[in-house]
Amino acid sequence: MNAPCPLPRDSLDPALAAAPGAPPVEWRASGGLVDYEAAVAFMEARVARIAAGEAPECVWLLEHPPIYTAGTSAKESDLLDPRFPVFRTGRGGQFTYHGPGQRVAYVMLDLTRRRRDARAFVCGLESWLISTLADFGVAGERREARVGVWVKRPDKPRGLAGEIAEDKIAAIGVRLRQWVSFHGIALNVAPDLSHFSGIAPCGVRDAHLGVTSLADLGVDAGMAEVDAALLRNFAQIFGSAQTA
Repeated sequence: MNAPCPLPRDSLDPALAAAPGAPPVEWRASGGLVDYEAAVAFMEARVARIAAGEAPECVWLLEHPPIYTAGTSAKESDLLDPRFPVFRTGRGGQFTYHGPGQRVAYVMLDLTRRRRDARAFVCGLESWLISTLADFGVAGERREARVGVWVKRPDKPRGLAGEIAEDKIAAIGVRLRQWVSFHGIALNVAPDLSHFSGIAPCGVRDAHLGVTSLADLGVDAGMAEVDAALLRNFAQIFGSAQTA
């Protein structure tokens, strides 16, 4: 008997609030640029404590210095110009870029307390980003064959088969350990988009598919405004969070 096909992410319920009475998620935001290896070390330790019931769940917002990271599906051929340090990481996905002007949110949630459904979790992260972008007048969309959040660009050249151009505005790469998540999302607020040219972002090479940011779309939003929108929309999907 053939296994049933998984439901499209659009049809999944993205709500993953914790059970009533659960403590709020700890919400942290760091100023300046945070070293990538230090961030991973923090996540590793925090995830272990969450899994052991010794620490609350946590979302950590930050910016990194310019780096490339390679997920578990990364292909060496997609590293086109290693002009910045390259870090191999255990998250899902392929190559991505992190740097100033990009809001990274490391999401450390216990899905045992919520729902043990990895695809619904990814759907929830996408819905969180889409709702946040809507607050700035940007229509973000998910694509079943491409994880992350995309915006249509009718102002750019179409694909070879007439496909409308699309740009990725937010990336998602997560890992689960004992059903506790880590790594997370990266939303392009106002990074240097030329830095993405050193990789094939998430393995995408089609000429009509690129990257964009709020600034590139003409949205003048500061990081504090973006953080406030992320916090507000996080609560709609995952439940309450409390600033540390």
